[in-house]
Amino acid sequence: MPELPDVEGFRRALMSCGGRRCVTDIEVRDNGVLRGGVTEERLRGQLKGKRLGKAWRHGKWLFVPTVDGPTLVCHFGMTGSLRCCALDEPIAAHDRIVLTLDDTRTLRYRDQRKLQGVQLADKNAVDRLLEGLGPDAAGVQRTEFRELLSARRGAIKSALMDQSVIAGLGNLLCDEILWRARIHPRTPARDLSEADLRHLHTAMGRVLDTAVRTGRVPPRRSWLTGRRDDSEPVCPRCGTLLCSSRVAGRRTAWCPQCQS
Repeated sequence: MPELPDVEGFRRALMSCGGRRCVTDIEVRDNGVLRGGVTEERLRGQLKGKRLGKAWRHGKWLFVPTVDGPTLVCHFGMTGSLRCCALDEPIAAHDRIVLTLDDTRTLRYRDQRKLQGVQLADKNAVDRLLEGLGPDAAGVQRTEFRELLSARRGAIKSALMDQSVIAGLGNLLCDEILWRARIHPRTPARDLSEADLRHLHTAMGRVLDTAVRTGRVPPRRSWLTGRRDDSEPVCPRCGTLLCSSRVAGRRTAWCPQCQS
């Protein structure tokens, strides 16, 4: 599932492909990814002929402003992505929307499961969307991080995955961060000490720094996320067999020795 590092990678791909370029054509191949009351006709009418501005990201959301026009808002759900392609590259089965840019390249919203999609928003609509999100995980400072989590009643993993608390963290990132901080995912957030929260914030920063550079959560063997899908996954740090269960409705892996 795309998380903050993936969406940052999509943003960079978009800027390398379409930054400051003009949308010269739009093909909606599947209306199932249109959200917020957007129709194919409205998408074409409000984007065609517009020049793309500098894309920006908050959490898992990507915002693409246009010059003197609306903002194209993308959310990628479980399987979405943005691809920069040559004009003559064959259309893939799951390319749902294709933007032609300056008649030289295509930007494609590709999504197999269509759980999220794209919409158009003016400034007020963008502001309303942001009001429902917590601070971006890549920029939240330690003091704010502590304030956001210290009063939460539920498990720490649930709190980290709640986009209204901190935006951008998904299942893989949360498992990796908690493993790095040696904190069990079911620990009540309000039971964490000052030292626990400090270690957690430091672990989050380091994991995100590496993952953003990679454009994904890297499946390194030295990372928990590089071991969790093994037939008999073991902790990269101590060699203990990993535990697996569901926390916050998601499959969760942890080390019973390091995260006791």
